[in-house]
Amino acid sequence: MTAGGPLTVTGHPLQRAGAWAVAVLAGRSSPAEVTDADAGRVAHMVVQDVCRAATAVKGTDAYDWWKVLYALYPNSKATHNARSRDGTRLRGEIEKLFVADVAEAVVGPCVFCSVAASVVWSKSYLPLFDTHKAVNVLPPGVAGWPVCRGCRIALWALPYGAWVSAGSATVLSCESEAAVGQFARRNVQRARRITQAGFRGLPAGARPEYVALTALRDAAPGLCATTLWSFKNDSQEPWLRVTQTRRAVPKFLARVDANAGLRRGWHLLSSSLTRRDKTGKVTVSGPQEAARLLFEAEDGRARSLLRQLHQLLEDTGRSWGAGGREALARLAFAYAEEVLGMTPDVTAVATLIAEWIARGTSPRGRFAEYRSAALSDYKLGALLMQAYSRLLLDGQAPQLAGPKDWQVLIQQRPRAWEQRMLLFAQVTVLLQQQGVVISARPADEEEQRLLEVLESRPMLDDEEFDYEMGPA
Repeated sequence: MTAGGPLTVTGHPLQRAGAWAVAVLAGRSSPAEVTDADAGRVAHMVVQDVCRAATAVKGTDAYDWWKVLYALYPNSKATHNARSRDGTRLRGEIEKLFVADVAEAVVGPCVFCSVAASVVWSKSYLPLFDTHKAVNVLPPGVAGWPVCRGCRIALWALPYGAWVSAGSATVLSCESEAAVGQFARRNVQRARRITQAGFRGLPAGARPEYVALTALRDAAPGLCATTLWSFKNDSQEPWLRVTQTRRAVPKFLARVDANAGLRRGWHLLSSSLTRRDKTGKVTVSGPQEAARLLFEAEDGRARSLLRQLHQLLEDTGRSWGAGGREALARLAFAYAEEVLGMTPDVTAVATLIAEWIARGTSPRGRFAEYRSAALSDYKLGALLMQAYSRLLLDGQAPQLAGPKDWQVLIQQRPRAWEQRMLLFAQVTVLLQQQGVVISARPADEEEQRLLEVLESRPMLDDEEFDYEMGPA
């Protein structure tokens, strides 16, 4: 940043998100360009929104922003149950949060950026700094942590630069500052709409993962890892969840966007994840749910993109039509190659299994047998031995994959599970190419037509965003 500026961007994800929010709200291209005058204008806007939300009637659109504030600063003067409902009095209390530091009264370096600070804040004004259940966190006689004016403004501008719900917030850490800025810009648009029209004015199904992937697509064409920090800081049970993408995800996004077949696979996946109510209204957005599959949870509980594709391909009650199954399989292989760094070569083994299924008196029965064994190393090994023996007796096995080709698939080793899912995907493609029917119903022609239309659209569609409301 430039010397003497009010904002110093730090490595703390909440402070960084807030600093970028200040920059966007001030109309600057980065936090380094924010001036003292800009910071003052942003602080004034924050005070206005806080007071409007804190004095709003419960259940109104304006009250929705108070829910956001409560999720981040549950014991502050703006959110406490005993807060003043007098707008003028409350404004004075909130304005005091952002007073300038006084050189003669410096108490120490800012806990975030190390700039000299004369104001100390306790957990009541700091998001994710414990709750009322955590007492005596500070040493005896210490009133709080020193926080400079720039960081105080940033921490209360945080809700604008974060993806927020009525009970949580999500911020982005990323190797690309451009992506962090893009994430903040989208969220500022969204936050301004919430302050004006409440959560009812937002598009259905929006999720932070989709916003993050769009920011990555627009700003980071090379290797770039991202982390989403989602948290709730209420006065009862706070929580923090961390999800992240692998560094090669931007390359995967670019590859899918540049290939019509992969885009078809992505849209097929998204379509399968969409849920509607009895009236036909979308209750779960498929594109948003598909975006979540590219993020891995720190605790290992996130859904896997490969696993989701495997479940779609093994569903014999669904028909994908011409090219659909192949598009899903190609998407799985592209993800394995770009994101997981795999170089899978399962064609020979897939051909062995497909030949065994196709030559059976009941191909669907054999396919069901394979499906039940597909992800188990032991069961798959037994099935491969059975298939190889049968084809050997039929005089077909010598030119097909032998036991040495199976080893990578039936051993307990890194990526063997993913290899088995890719094998399954390839088997289904080969069966479709041979005309072996494994689906219970024919393809829906209307659904196929709609997917062909979607194929021409980008992987991440800006129409998923609809935050513009004109000048705030």
